[in-house]
Amino acid sequence: MIVGDSPNVNDSHRGNLTGRVAVVTGGGAGIGRASAEAMARAGAAVVVADIDANAASAVALHINEVIGGQAIPSTVDVADETQVAAMVGLAVHTFGALHILLNNAAITAPEFLARETTVIDMDVEVWDRRMAVDLKGTMLGCKHAVPAMLAAGAGSIINMSSGAALAGGDTLVAYGSAKAGVVALTMYVATAFGQQGIRCNAISPGVVMTQAVSAHIPPAVRDIMLQNHLSPRFGVPMDIANAVVFLASDASAFINGQAISVDGGLSVHQPHLAQLRSLTQRP
Repeated sequence: MIVGDSPNVNDSHRGNLTGRVAVVTGGGAGIGRASAEAMARAGAAVVVADIDANAASAVALHINEVIGGQAIPSTVDVADETQVAAMVGLAVHTFGALHILLNNAAITAPEFLARETTVIDMDVEVWDRRMAVDLKGTMLGCKHAVPAMLAAGAGSIINMSSGAALAGGDTLVAYGSAKAGVVALTMYVATAFGQQGIRCNAISPGVVMTQAVSAHIPPAVRDIMLQNHLSPRFGVPMDIANAVVFLASDASAFINGQAISVDGGLSVHQPHLAQLRSLTQRP
């Protein structure tokens, strides 16, 4: 190929996933569900993977019967390597290949999040489970997806990080640490396999009002967070799903090893902006 050529990139490929096979972990709800459905609408065949078998089956059924796409469910604990390997094998066996992996699975149960406080209060069991699911689970997805993608000739891995990986807080120390590890892992995978046609990028969402997030954040805290957004609203799952489809498609063919914030501008301004604005808005 002549340097500068980009034979796979033109307007007709923008957001088009026809003929691609995708696996979505944590696909039973929230961002995972929105992303699985968005990729199905874009033409991909989707394996909807989730630890909740009923949720995975419901999303796959919706894709098949309402969206008119192709999907199958897979019950997976991403912390278990045998189950992750079987998930990838199911995609290849059913649809013939694997081209896209969205590593989205994470622990979002409110009762678990309530146990994530500061480092001096951290229950080691909580830390270990967070790392096993959010970080090791992402690594295992990459480990087993990359060979299948190499066999297919190319692939796009999208790892779900978080704004919590980019700035500290006084809670969720295990979550933020795991998601920071996801960003580093993303760069290493892209570096090792980029010249073999594998792209690996991360998305760092801001406050996205999934059912799990809504249950965890009290109204008073939401008000403070919204004041610190440059956009006039919180995110919704489809905001992230749109970015997933972009990174999965040939429209993003020259993007590799990046962590992209999709956060309504939460991370780009001075931390005292909301307080300064409140001074000018007083009667």
